[in-house]
Amino acid sequence: MQPRNMSMSGVVDLAAVKAAQEAKAKAEQTRAEAARQGNAGAVSPADLVIDVDEAGFERDVLQRSAEVPVVIDFWAEWCQPCKQLSPVLERLAVEYDGRFLLAKIDVDANQMLMQQFGVQGIPAVFAVVAGQALPLFQGAAGEAQIRQTLDQLVEVAEQRFGLTGLTVDADAEAGAPQPVAAEPVGPYDALLEAAVQALDAGDFGGAVQAYKNVLADDPGNSEAKLGLAQAELLHRVGAMDPQQVRKEAAERPKDAEAQIAAADLDLVGGHVEDAFGRLIDTVARTAGDDRDAVRVRLLELFEVVGPEDPRVTAARRALARALF
Repeated sequence: MQPRNMSMSGVVDLAAVKAAQEAKAKAEQTRAEAARQGNAGAVSPADLVIDVDEAGFERDVLQRSAEVPVVIDFWAEWCQPCKQLSPVLERLAVEYDGRFLLAKIDVDANQMLMQQFGVQGIPAVFAVVAGQALPLFQGAAGEAQIRQTLDQLVEVAEQRFGLTGLTVDADAEAGAPQPVAAEPVGPYDALLEAAVQALDAGDFGGAVQAYKNVLADDPGNSEAKLGLAQAELLHRVGAMDPQQVRKEAAERPKDAEAQIAAADLDLVGGHVEDAFGRLIDTVARTAGDDRDAVRVRLLELFEVVGPEDPRVTAARRALARALF
């Protein structure tokens, strides 16, 4: 799915001139104070990614957004697309060297923040600049699209608000214990790593092939099975026109193909119960090959979410009732 890139020109419309001037002046004061203290205001690379909850939101996000753009990653432990997106954002936060701060918010533990931002599905990524919230994108996104959006954000934050980011002390962790030597790699580690790198780059077709290469020799490899299910889902959704898919699903409730496509969109958007419920209802309304196609796709989506997820358990029971 292509990210819904924010319109950076909208920042000018949202921000009053006075507010922008005040934010810029405050940022300049912060930089001047840091300069007087030498490197006292510097942060370590590890400080560029923080966990934020409702209690600390004003301090960690709103107040910090007067110094640096704060990118918010709304995620949850059960969200499989989040597990693909979050590591990319964390890596880019370090790579961008303080030009933005990444705040991670667990939606299960912070429902109020999720509601205040109007989050409809996860993963969802927002930014706060000088106290103003801006939507960046929702759902899966390739690294190239993410970089483009972050570059726009950084440029506007600097030009409009004078936010040049944080000073990062690369030596701050120099005294940290050295990492333990890595364990010997397994026979498929290189192929699995290649698949992950393809996912990070938005090359979902390449990731699909890499996982299939593992399963060709090791059909029982659980990591490759899960990865393949995720990569195939993202590959399918990446070729869709979401508005058209939603329109066709609404107009043709008994059309198996239309409902399967809409369920893929539901799941990528974090609407797990909606995806499962849509397909179970379609199973009940169809027969023959159509019903079997819907059932197979539902089983594939179970693999994406994970067999131990309670929503999968409940959906399996509902599927059994629909079938028998």
